[in-house]
Amino acid sequence: MKRLLLGRLLMISVLLAGVTTAGCLTAAQMALEDRTTEDQATDTAIATGILSRFADKDKGLLLDVSVDVQEQRVMLTGTLDDPAMKKTVVELVGTDRRVKKVYDEIQIVTKEEKARRREEAEKQKKESKEGAGQSVNDFWIATKIEAQLVGAGGIRSINYRWRSVRNKVYIIGRAREAEELNKVLDICRNTKGVESVKHFIEVRPK
Repeated sequence: MKRLLLGRLLMISVLLAGVTTAGCLTAAQMALEDRTTEDQATDTAIATGILSRFADKDKGLLLDVSVDVQEQRVMLTGTLDDPAMKKTVVELVGTDRRVKKVYDEIQIVTKEEKARRREEAEKQKKESKEGAGQSVNDFWIATKIEAQLVGAGGIRSINYRWRSVRNKVYIIGRAREAEELNKVLDICRNTKGVESVKHFIEVRPK
C-alpha cells in the first residue's frame, strides 16, 4: 500500500509539470509572480487535487487533459472523444469549493485522433517533463510563444499560462494593464502555426 501511494504521488508530481506551461516553477520564479504566496499555494493544491481525481477516474485523463490554475480560476484544455467524459471531467473540477471559475476548453475529437494524441503526449512525457500532456506540434507552438513572451518588453510572462491544442491557443493569467494584454495576444496570434487564440486574462485594477 505504501509503495502504491508513493508511486501515485510521484506520478502526480511529474504530471504537475502540466500545470504550468513550461514545467514546474522554481522558488525564484514564483517570487516574481504577481500572485500572492497564498494564491500560489492554493492554486497548486487545487491542481494537485484535480490531477488526483483524474487519476482515480482514468489515468489516461492525465494525458488527455491539461489543467492550469490562476487565482483559483481553472482552465481545462486538451482532447476527449466522449462528451459524457468531458462533462464528468468538469464536474470533478467543480467538486473543489475553492475553485472560483472553470473554463472548459476541452475539444471533442474522434477516437482515432485522441489515441494518436495520447500516444504523442506519452512520448513527450517520457522525453521531457516540460512536454507532459501535449502533442509534439502543440508543444512546439507553446515553446515558440514562451520564447517571445519571455523576451518581449513590457510583459511579465511569469503571470501567464498558455496551451496549444490542435493549433488553437488558450491563455490564462492577469495583465498589469490593457497595453500588456494586447501585446500578449498579438504575440500569440502572430506565432507561426497558430490558427486562433482564446484568452482568460484579467487586467489588474489600478
